[in-house]
Amino acid sequence: MIKLSVNINKIATLRNARGLHARPDLLQAARDIGRFGAEGITVHPRPDERHIRYDDVRNLKSVVTTELNVEGNPTPDFLALCREVRPEQVTLVPDAPDAITSNAGWNVVKHQGFLRDVVAELKSYGARVSIFLDPDPALIDAAAHTGTDRIELYTEAYARYYPTDRAAAVLPYRDTAHAAVAAGLGLNAGHDLDLENLAYLAQELPGLQEVSIGHALVADALYLGLENTVQLYKRQLQLG
Repeated sequence: MIKLSVNINKIATLRNARGLHARPDLLQAARDIGRFGAEGITVHPRPDERHIRYDDVRNLKSVVTTELNVEGNPTPDFLALCREVRPEQVTLVPDAPDAITSNAGWNVVKHQGFLRDVVAELKSYGARVSIFLDPDPALIDAAAHTGTDRIELYTEAYARYYPTDRAAAVLPYRDTAHAAVAAGLGLNAGHDLDLENLAYLAQELPGLQEVSIGHALVADALYLGLENTVQLYKRQLQLG
């Protein structure tokens, strides 16, 4: 079964537009998403705290009864937060402080030594570690040598080209997934996945264990309702 982890950054963005104590209630949203059937909650705190705040992550730890996945660039502050909160999964993303959203995977060849040290530190906190990676089978050997448990494939390119040629769009992802499985790595995926492109990706990627979806799911929930939307996304994964 492929698990659905819902990224609630956009819910925090809406809350922050009206101040710290405004609606929607981020913690209640996390509770409800788990109750509606999602297997995890993902958050990506950034240094400027423009959506998820560090205190949100602290508070979510006692609320999330499934899995808490914390994404981010492993700065000293981020690692200190992970040491304090002890999330079930940490996803390492090489985004710049001013990035609107994640826009590239790691150069695991260039940063292999750095990532090896970070992965070891996070594992000592009891976290499963995933590294955000572009779809390139040539990167898998270096990724495996960091000691990471999983990789998360950055699926923006897949989503962009899916409407015109879905077979070509998924090909590098399928090849990378095969290489990851052969190397003994677990496989996650995320970025720009939605109700249109999710089922095909799930069908085509061997060993896919988890997807992290936020923006599209929250946008769909405005029209379809949060409970119904979580169920619709889970149904797409079951078609895979």
